[in-house]
Amino acid sequence: MLREQIKSALKTAMVAKDAHAVSTLRLIMAALKDRDIAARTQDKPDGISDEEILSLMQSMIKQRRDSITMYENGGRLELAEQEAKEIEVIETFLPKQMSEDEIGAAVDSVIAELGATSLKDMGPTMKAIRDRFAGQMDFGKASAIIKSRLA
Repeated sequence: MLREQIKSALKTAMVAKDAHAVSTLRLIMAALKDRDIAARTQDKPDGISDEEILSLMQSMIKQRRDSITMYENGGRLELAEQEAKEIEVIETFLPKQMSEDEIGAAVDSVIAELGATSLKDMGPTMKAIRDRFAGQMDFGKASAIIKSRLA
């Protein structure tokens, strides 16, 4: 279970006195706890699923990539480097990321399966992609590919 892997990695990082990994893993655990609390109000007493955890981590990576861009534009390279290190820690829990060609093939498969023909079908197509490939791809790239295929 992904939740247990994160807890185990936190313990290992604490023993190794890896301050950077500890702080990043604590950020993940805090975000998980927030989502678990929100899930309880939706009748999910066990918290969020592994797929939702993967989605959460993808969001965390996207936020950090956006921050890196802003820090680099602002000349704050040390902060950009710190964000990049956080991405490395988070990525250790994600499955192998799909290449752009693999994303395109997955998008084509889902479009064919759903019979999507226009931009009106973008929402259901994105939902299917997110459900099937949680944590395996950059959904920003997938969105752009879907838009180009359905335009």
